[in-house]
Amino acid sequence: MTVALMWEARAVAGRGAELLAWAREQVQELPLRPLRRETLRAPQDRVLVITWWDAEYDAELPELPEPGGELVSRAVHRWRFESLGA
Repeated sequence: MTVALMWEARAVAGRGAELLAWAREQVQELPLRPLRRETLRAPQDRVLVITWWDAEYDAELPELPEPGGELVSRAVHRWRFESLGA
């Protein structure tokens, strides 16, 4: 089974580049390597990281942490999805 973990945060206004750099660094430091990973950005200084894992839906998997409160304007949003294939 393939599980996708999604992590989305919104930076404090004007700090989107810092949040993006922070998220990219955190992905590199995960203790396990995902099958695939992708980092995206959107207006309003939002950053989205998706990692795909060969694991059961409820498996314990490494997730990106919460960034420091001075970097984000709200709590991180997290979702977990099961892939249904192409």
